[in-house]
Amino acid sequence: MTTGNINVSVENIFPLIKKFLYSDHEIFLRELISNATDATLKLKHLSSIGEAKVEYGDPKIEVKINKEKKQLHIIDQGIGMTAEEVEKYINEVAFSGAEEFLEKYKDSAKDSGIIGHFGLGFYSAFMVADKVEIITKSYKDEPAAHWTCDGSPTYAIEAHDKTERGTEIILHISDEDTEFLEESRIRELLVKYNKFMPVSIKFGTKTETLPKPEGAKEEDPAPTQEVENIINNPNPAWTKQPADLKDEDYKSFYRELYPMQFEEPLFNIHLNVDYPFNLTGILYFPKLGQDMSIQKDKIQLYQNQVYVTDNVEGIVPEFLTMLRGVIDSPDIPLNVSRSYLQADGNVKKISSYITRKVGDKLNTMFKNNREDFEQKWNDIKMVIEYGMLSEEKFFEKADKFALYPTVDDAFFTFEELQEKIKDSQTDKDDKLVVLYASNKDEQHAYITAAKDKGYEVLLLDSPIVSHLIQKLETSKENITFVRVDADHVDNLIKKDEETISKLSDEEKESLKTDLEKVIPTEKYTMQLEAMDSNASPFMITQPEFMRRMKEMQQTGGGGGMFGMGNMPEMYNLIVNTNHELVGQIANTKTAKKKERLIKQSLDLAKLSQNLLTGEELTDFIKRSFEMIK
Repeated sequence: MTTGNINVSVENIFPLIKKFLYSDHEIFLRELISNATDATLKLKHLSSIGEAKVEYGDPKIEVKINKEKKQLHIIDQGIGMTAEEVEKYINEVAFSGAEEFLEKYKDSAKDSGIIGHFGLGFYSAFMVADKVEIITKSYKDEPAAHWTCDGSPTYAIEAHDKTERGTEIILHISDEDTEFLEESRIRELLVKYNKFMPVSIKFGTKTETLPKPEGAKEEDPAPTQEVENIINNPNPAWTKQPADLKDEDYKSFYRELYPMQFEEPLFNIHLNVDYPFNLTGILYFPKLGQDMSIQKDKIQLYQNQVYVTDNVEGIVPEFLTMLRGVIDSPDIPLNVSRSYLQADGNVKKISSYITRKVGDKLNTMFKNNREDFEQKWNDIKMVIEYGMLSEEKFFEKADKFALYPTVDDAFFTFEELQEKIKDSQTDKDDKLVVLYASNKDEQHAYITAAKDKGYEVLLLDSPIVSHLIQKLETSKENITFVRVDADHVDNLIKKDEETISKLSDEEKESLKTDLEKVIPTEKYTMQLEAMDSNASPFMITQPEFMRRMKEMQQTGGGGGMFGMGNMPEMYNLIVNTNHELVGQIANTKTAKKKERLIKQSLDLAKLSQNLLTGEELTDFIKRSFEMIK
């Protein structure tokens, strides 16, 4: 028997491991399974190049619980260790045998799948165990070794009678961590962290139904048998070549990732790059609603098929964190506990690559089947619009495929839209005027007025539309966006000839005086305009700039960006001097009747803009009944 001190750089590393090294104690199982996987894949590689004269077979990693003895076992059939290697790899804390192996076989082991990097992983066992044992036998013809440590810097190592190749780790679970002796808890962790490990993981057994024997009656129960329960899929879809996968394979993998998600994804993007970094993965576009916040943290980050996190900020550009799927890269720089990303040039490169790949896929879909792309637009526009706002390179790429739908369900690219309205929708400065609605029902009267004059009206109804049109106006030349209820279209778009007012200047001045007696001038600016006699007599609009800034404040950015604090509620009241009712008000002799007509007309205009509430709405209803009576 040999005894000695574990070579550590501080007097006692175990309290540090237990308290500070890993952010969550449950990580120990992931680390030990990762080590077992490495040991198995090392053997696979050595046998494939003829260096290990053993049969590789179909090795598995087994996890077992012994509740009575308070023990958790992790058993592999991998490369194993000699006593000398235990001394080297276990007692030299933070020395990674996987890294040494990869360095030694760097040419032939390039695609071995060995995880590496994390020499401290084994010692995470002491976060949950009072004592840890290693029983291991190397693939070489040497005696097995038995290592024991009770969480102090002292260890013991002696010979063992183990005859089968591989390693068994025995954790003597501490009293405060007995949750890790519960079958349901271990299964939960294996599924969370090791669901796609490249070596099969056995945990317990499951009952399998067999075919009924010939001649069995219909009411006879089908026979069953107990079989080993493999809890992982060692060959997930992202590890395969896109050419080897069909649509159903991608959908099946989506269901495997999100068993509680019943809607099929709209489409997927398969990522596969080996230079200047290694990255594989599959991203899915689900049907997205209008709420950006609830969609995030659905992409899972793996490192050589080991689950790391579902917080992929930094690796995946923020606008794509609303997608779902998997990203796997051995080149992602993580801290020693694999819990946090570290600042690194590769992270930025990976993020740029994913942005470019998504942009290319969307552009290809648009070009290959525009009709299908248009049908999907409302489900994917949130991601695209958010990307156009936040990533300049994506904005440039998206210019080719971003769509601008009209209230009549026609779809234009920006270039097509410009061509469509260039001869009919310009202002007095010859800027193109893009009219849009954000709600077809609430702005119906304004949409109708614009369409009656032959204008195109877009339907831009996402919660970030104010930010987007601000971006478009600053990046495109000679164009302005105006919501249909921001001003009357007659005031926005250049006309060939001016409409003549039916009221004289004196009559208009007198009418304005009467209006100001009833309408609060601190809330409304008043415009008496000669318009088409079929246009509304009273129309309330909100200045485009003021309304847009308020919307941007509400969705983040307006207040901070422009330093305007809370924007005041200000509205325009446009009075059509050519409308019959306005003429009637101007010519009414009784002051009381005139006031009632003005109030009623104003309230109707407010009603059309959802501005009539509370006491004002009650008074309006009462007055309306009185007038009908």
